[in-house]
Amino acid sequence: MTLASRRKRVLVALGTRPEAIKMGPVIRRLSECKAIEARVCATAQHRSMLDDALRIFAIKPEYDLGIMKPGQTLSDIASSVLAKIDPILGEFRPDWILVQGDTTTTMAAALAAFHRRISVGHVEAGLRTGDLMNPWPEEANRRITTIVTTRHYCPTERARQSLLREGVADDSILVTGNTVIDALLMIRDRIDGDAAFQHRAGRQFEWIDRDRWLILVTGHRRESFGQGFQQICAALAQLAKRPDVQIVYPVHLNPNVRGPVFEVLGNNPSIHLIEPLDYLDFVYLMQRCHLILTDSGGVQEEAPSFGKPVLVMRETTERPEGVEAGVSRLVGTNTEQIIAESSRLLDNQQEYNAMGRIKNPYGAGQASKLIVEDLVNASTH
Repeated sequence: MTLASRRKRVLVALGTRPEAIKMGPVIRRLSECKAIEARVCATAQHRSMLDDALRIFAIKPEYDLGIMKPGQTLSDIASSVLAKIDPILGEFRPDWILVQGDTTTTMAAALAAFHRRISVGHVEAGLRTGDLMNPWPEEANRRITTIVTTRHYCPTERARQSLLREGVADDSILVTGNTVIDALLMIRDRIDGDAAFQHRAGRQFEWIDRDRWLILVTGHRRESFGQGFQQICAALAQLAKRPDVQIVYPVHLNPNVRGPVFEVLGNNPSIHLIEPLDYLDFVYLMQRCHLILTDSGGVQEEAPSFGKPVLVMRETTERPEGVEAGVSRLVGTNTEQIIAESSRLLDNQQEYNAMGRIKNPYGAGQASKLIVEDLVNASTH
């Protein structure tokens, strides 16, 4: 059987919850495309958090590498992915491998495909801060993945321009919008149409005081481990002294996050430290909250669709479109700056409204469709 007479084979590689969320709509489109035979490989770089997202998007991986182990290093992850995905590439012989974003799974899976001369499609390509150590190791993962990528699926025009400056061929780039908006709109519609879920979620979060501003917090970046998280926690503790504020913080499973968070904030009655949420519940809280403090890239992209201002607790962001549009602000991990910018939005309705009424700059929910259509027509190496 020749390549021309069979369906194109596409392997989707993912390892973390954000990858599963952002690839969920793409995998659905691939499964509906008669011209493509698609399979999913989960590395399980993050086991339990990944499994929650796979369940919500009804993704059943044909391959599961199960690489997660206690105390794993970045080199452990990279070497395990390289070693364990290679036999799968040899057995399935895909024409394309699709990777997403900037994880170690993304970088290692793309490199493994390159070693076998398999074409690489990079979803969410072209994001850059220009600082190799911020975010770390994500900035390096992006750059390495770019070098071995055949088709670059950029979420924004700015990302496309970043790749052009690096010498990437223009005809290998497609601006699609971000697939996270596709995922978010899918889940929003699911929540809005599910009375049973709304009833369950209302009971699950019945302790939320509707008479106080709800601040939703996420934080997990490696570059903030240590002093950065201590400063973030100090800011949250100070904000929680306000009688009109309550804070909900789903705490990442990494011990470098949980240690300082529970030590500093664990006994504060106005701060609810909860276990990581599945995506449905997190979207529900995004809809209900007043303000979001985060270091997450995905949340920066999602929140504008709900009109929620975002304060980004990082020194740099590879998603400057939100800052330029006015839907997010960089506040770093400085305690005083986090408090000052949060207070500005809590106390000044005009400032709050100005951030909450801007169109989402990251897309309108058509990214997955554009990616799959391009794959059907794209040539391999």
